[in-house]
Amino acid sequence: MRLVKPTKKYEKSWQEAMAEFRNENRKGFWNWIEEPIDLDSYIKLTEANENGQSLTVGSVASTTFWLIDNNEFKGHTNIRHELNDYLKKFGGHIGYYIRPSERRKGYGTKILGLALIEARKIGLKKVMIGCDESNIPSQKVIEKNGGEFTKKVTDECEPKLIYWIKL
Repeated sequence: MRLVKPTKKYEKSWQEAMAEFRNENRKGFWNWIEEPIDLDSYIKLTEANENGQSLTVGSVASTTFWLIDNNEFKGHTNIRHELNDYLKKFGGHIGYYIRPSERRKGYGTKILGLALIEARKIGLKKVMIGCDESNIPSQKVIEKNGGEFTKKVTDECEPKLIYWIKL
């Protein structure tokens, strides 16, 4: 099991995962507003975002990784290099999603653990991670990776729980 940057090598399983996310109406974690259909364009976008280029309004530089196990896409993570005002309140440095068919198999804990290693490599000393208050599995994943709950905040959606992890 490892993190890799987006690549054509895993396109088939990535497309299958995108269909799963689409079926649950999951949106907004692809570095752009619309769901990516063309993998080549998406790869170029993630490379540009890592260098602080082609950012959408309100975005910050971030590095995108895919969790690969048995040569298949299992999940996606973004590591934000810094926090803007919104991310300081509601988001955090790391976001991750596991494809629906692979949930409850330990992939969430693994992807966050590997993302923390990558966050150290880009120079972060501690990271903030937020999750929806109703997302008990994500709370457990964060806590298993050393997350310390600091506060509950409310944005225009549901309340978020904010955790910090020292690297």
